[in-house]
Amino acid sequence: MSTNSTPWAAAPPTSNGDTAWTLASTALVWLMVPGVGYFYSGMARSKNALSLIMLSVLSVAVVSFQWWLWGFSLTFGPSSNGFIGNLDYAFFRGVNSTSCNAAVPPIGTSDVPIVVYAIFQCMFAAITPALAIGSAAERGRVLPATVFIFIWSTIVYDPIACWAWNTNGWSNKLGGLDFAGGTPVHISSGAAALAYCLVVGKRHGHGTDEFKPHNVANTVLGTAFLWFGWFGFNGGSEVAANSRAALACVVTNLAASVGGLTWVILDYRLERKMSTLGFCSGAVVGLVAITPASGFVGAPAAVVFGIVGSICCNAAVKLKHIFDYDDALDVFAVHGMGGLVGNILTGIFAQQSIVAADGSSIPGGWIDGNWKQIGYQLADSAAGLAYSFVVTIIILLIMDKIPGLSLRADPEAELRGLDESELGELAYYHVDRLVAINTRTGDTKLIKEETVHQQNDTNVTIV
Repeated sequence: MSTNSTPWAAAPPTSNGDTAWTLASTALVWLMVPGVGYFYSGMARSKNALSLIMLSVLSVAVVSFQWWLWGFSLTFGPSSNGFIGNLDYAFFRGVNSTSCNAAVPPIGTSDVPIVVYAIFQCMFAAITPALAIGSAAERGRVLPATVFIFIWSTIVYDPIACWAWNTNGWSNKLGGLDFAGGTPVHISSGAAALAYCLVVGKRHGHGTDEFKPHNVANTVLGTAFLWFGWFGFNGGSEVAANSRAALACVVTNLAASVGGLTWVILDYRLERKMSTLGFCSGAVVGLVAITPASGFVGAPAAVVFGIVGSICCNAAVKLKHIFDYDDALDVFAVHGMGGLVGNILTGIFAQQSIVAADGSSIPGGWIDGNWKQIGYQLADSAAGLAYSFVVTIIILLIMDKIPGLSLRADPEAELRGLDESELGELAYYHVDRLVAINTRTGDTKLIKEETVHQQNDTNVTIV
C-alpha cells in the first residue's frame, strides 16, 4: 500500500492505466480463494475434500456482503482513533464518488477511484478467514464456520487492517511497514487458526491414525492458483501500474521459487526424496514471507526471505508435535510464522531507494541505518498476533455455547466425513460408491467393470 497520505482535493483526476491494473489484480486475488480451497483439499482425506473447497468460496460470499455492509468503512473510514474506522462508507455510501466526501482519503493514492480500491481490498478481506479455518479441517462444522467468518472479519480483521493501512491507523502513524498484508492477512489468520484448532480440539485418531493427503495433485493446483494470484496480491498493492509494482512481482516470484527449493532440500536431507508437497509448502511460505516487504525490498533480499522463511516455517511445523495440538493443515506454521518472519525481515531490508520509484519516502530498514524499524515491525506483529488469538478464542467460546452453532461435528459425522454429513455431497462419489459396493458384496469384478465404463465416459448406474 502506498505510504503517501496527502489529503485529497475534490474529485482529483484518475489514471486509466492504474485503474486497469488494480482491477486486474482484483481478479487475480479472487482466484487465490479457490486456490486455498484446492491447496487445503488435497492435504485432507477424501471424505472431507469438498467441504474445504466449499468453505473457501463461502468466505468470498460472506465477506463480500460484510465488506459492503460495513467492513470497508470500518477498515478505511476516516476516523481519528487509530484503531478502527467509522461508518461513513457503510453500504458503500459515497464510494462511487472519487473523493468519497472525506477530508482524509482511505488510501494514500489519488489516481484510482475509491470504488476500485474498495473491491480490490475486499479480496484481501475474503481470503484471510479462508486461510484461518483450515486448521479445524475434518472436524469443524460448516455453518458455524460461516457465521464465524462474518463475526471474525468485523471484530478482528477490520481493526487490524485499519491500524496497518488506514492513514490514521496507529501502526501506520508509528511507522510500521506492511505493503500487502503481513499482519492483517497472515499473522492474523495464523493466530486465528491456532485458536480455532485449540478450541475445536483434536481429530479422532490424532496421534494414532495416519492422516495422509488424499490428492497431492489438488495441492499442486491450489499452489499454482495461489502463486499466479499473488502477482495481483503484492503487485496490485502498489495501486499503480509502475516500476515499483513490477519489482513487487519480481520479488514475489523469486521468494516463492527459493522458498520451494529450500523446503525440498530440508525434506530431502531426512528422507532422500524430493517431496512435491514440500515444494508446495515452501513456495507458499516464500509468498507469505515476502508479502509485507514486496514493495520495499529488491531482488537480492527476496532470496533471503525465501530461504529464512522456509527454514523457520519448516521448523515451526514441529511445534504441533511438541505442544500436541492439531493444526490439521499447518496454517499457523505457514502463515503465522511466515508473516512474522516477513515482518521482521522487512525491518531489516526495507530500502528508501526502492520506494522512491513512485515518489514515496520511508526511513528504510536496518540496511539503511534505521535499526528502530525492527522495533516497529515487532510491535505491529505482536499486537496483531495477540489481538487475533485472544479475540478469536473469545468469539469461538461464545459461539460454541449457542444452540445450533456448536463448532465441532459429532463423532459419527466426523467418521463419515464432513462432505456427506455437512453438505450431503461427495467430491468423489464414484469412488465412495464403488467402495460401498465392494464392502457389501465383495464383487471385485463389478468394480473393474465400473472402472472401465467410467474411463470410456459411459453412463453406468449401479443399483
